[in-house]
Amino acid sequence: MVDLTDLLADLAAESAQLDALVAPLPAADWARPASAPGWSIGHQIAHLAWTDHVALLAATDPEAFYATVTAAPDPTRMVDAGAEEFLTPPAELLSRWRAGRAVLADALAAVPAGEKLPWYGTRMSATSMATARIMETWAHGEDVADTLGVVRPATDRLQHVAHLGVRTLGHSFAAHGRAAPTTPVRVELVGPSGDTWSWGPADAADRLTGPARDFCLLVTQRRHRADLALVAVGPVADEWLDVAQAFAGPPGAGREPTTVPVDADGGGA
Repeated sequence: MVDLTDLLADLAAESAQLDALVAPLPAADWARPASAPGWSIGHQIAHLAWTDHVALLAATDPEAFYATVTAAPDPTRMVDAGAEEFLTPPAELLSRWRAGRAVLADALAAVPAGEKLPWYGTRMSATSMATARIMETWAHGEDVADTLGVVRPATDRLQHVAHLGVRTLGHSFAAHGRAAPTTPVRVELVGPSGDTWSWGPADAADRLTGPARDFCLLVTQRRHRADLALVAVGPVADEWLDVAQAFAGPPGAGREPTTVPVDADGGGA
C-alpha cells in the first residue's frame, strides 16, 4: 500500500518539475498552441488549476462538487470550459495553480482513512485522487514539453502513472463500449532507474512488456501504440493497447501514429 504522505510528496515534485518548465516562459509562449486542439500552454496549466479546484471540492464539499456537474450547461465541454474559465494572464495563473495545488494537498492529507471522494463517474480514496493528480500533471507536462520541443527526464514517479494505467484496464474497455476482460494480463515494465515493475499473475498467458515511460504515454493517450516499444502477447493485451485510458470519463480521441509504415520493399506504405 502506497503511503499518502509519499504520494503527496511525489505530486509536489511532479508539479514543481512542470512549474520550473513554464515559469520562465515569456507570455507569448504561454499562448503557443499545444497538442490538444484549441489549447495553448496556458490552457494546460489552467486545466490543472481547474482540476485541482474541483478535486478540492470533492475532498472538502461534495455537495459543491456535485453542483459543478449538474450546473454545467454542456457536460461534454466541462473540461474545456474549466480550462477557459481558469485561463488568465501567466503570472496570475501560475500563482493560482501554485496556491490551489498546495491547498489540495493539505485537504487530501486530512481525508479520513477509508473515505471515498466523489469524482466523475466514480468514487475514489484520497490515495487514488493523489495518484490521479500525479498522472494528470505528468501527462499535461508532456504536452507542454512537446510544444516547447524539449524532452523531460523520466523519474520513478512514473510508477504511480503506470499503476493507475494497470488498474484502469477494465475501465478502458468499458469506456470504449467493450466488455471488460476476465483474462488476466501480466505487465512488466522497465522503470527509468532500470528496475522492473510488475503487475498481474506471473503465469498469465497475456503479457505486456516494455519501457515504463512508453506505457505511461499510452495510457494517458499521449502517443499511439505504433510509436511505442511495447510488446503485447495475447488477444486481451493486444486489444488493450488500442483502448488504454488511465483517466476517468469518456474515451479520448487518442493520437495519430507518427511512425511511417514500411512495405515489403523497404519503402513507405
